[in-house]
Amino acid sequence: MFSKSSLALLGLAVCTALAVPAYAQKQSLGMLDELTRGGWELRERGGEVRNICLDNGRRLIQLRHPGVPCSSVVVEDKADQVTVQYTCRGQGYGRTQIRRESDALVQINSQGIVDGLPFAFSAEARRTGECRG
Repeated sequence: MFSKSSLALLGLAVCTALAVPAYAQKQSLGMLDELTRGGWELRERGGEVRNICLDNGRRLIQLRHPGVPCSSVVVEDKADQVTVQYTCRGQGYGRTQIRRESDALVQINSQGIVDGLPFAFSAEARRTGECRG
């Protein structure tokens, strides 16, 4: 049937294939790092419009948990879209998908729990210029 060396090679191939998804979770979220820093307008669909000073595109992941230390898992990390699931121990969790149209325009969809209550929103974020005040 199969020789010992063939079985060893097959085992190595299976282990390598299983290791690929684990590696994929450690990607860099480079798309968020490429977003232009500065003043951004965040326009929620059917709701609030607010201005934020964006020093790092990764801040867009936790808009409902700003500044809270959370653990996260990268679900998807492509050149034009990222999806991150995060957990803020004792304060809730979220899953955010960000799609880049350009380095100054993104679409955001996020849902989860904050302060014991569910949230879900879709928003467009657009760079408006330099940060103010």
